[in-house]
Amino acid sequence: MASVCVDDQYFEVGEDGRLTLIPGQQGLRQVLYFKVPGAYTFEKADYPWLARVRVLVQAGGGGAAGARANANQLVAHPGASGGGFAERVIEVSALGATESVVVGGGGDAGTPTVDGGAGGGSSFGGLCTALGGNGGQVVMTTGATAVCHSGTSGPLAGVGDWAMGGGPGGGSFRISGGEGQSGEGGDSQLGHRGWQRASSGGGGAGRGFGSGAAGALARDGDSVNGTAGTGGIVIMELYG
Repeated sequence: MASVCVDDQYFEVGEDGRLTLIPGQQGLRQVLYFKVPGAYTFEKADYPWLARVRVLVQAGGGGAAGARANANQLVAHPGASGGGFAERVIEVSALGATESVVVGGGGDAGTPTVDGGAGGGSSFGGLCTALGGNGGQVVMTTGATAVCHSGTSGPLAGVGDWAMGGGPGGGSFRISGGEGQSGEGGDSQLGHRGWQRASSGGGGAGRGFGSGAAGALARDGDSVNGTAGTGGIVIMELYG
């Protein structure tokens, strides 16, 4: 009769004589990426070998306000803040049969006299959550005298084994009717901030996921729209 040696760290022989893998000993088997803002459903039954998941949740970044200036004057607004981030390792026993997956969108760009929108929160059920970045506001009035404005605060931390808020948006200043600078956007854990402006136009857009947009700058009668924030992402590492 033939015989085999079995590594009992990874395999076991059941009462029915079948050789099977020991749950939780297979390591990383699959990675799921949810990149498009919206709501999804994770079904535990689709992964019968699942032992635990590591979830990384990045919220959306804030959008920045637009700007409008009178002739021979200048307006520069602060940048929007980045979205929060959280991660958590979850044993399969703590998962429901289904768990909701929400990916927050980037905040809307503001028009010349309207604030930018807040970024959307991202989450994996109630087990791992992150708050969206705050939108940049219309704070500077048109003028030619020196003035400065504080930046935009980042969101607070959400829920997870490790959770953090997003980076703040930078402040803006005006030196004269022709010189000034808008605020940069806020960083996120998975994205880079939008760059600030010293000439008329919308602020720079962020890169990656969850970063905040830079503020707009307008001068000498210009009227410009703001810039949208970048959307979030949810990443699930599935371990067997």
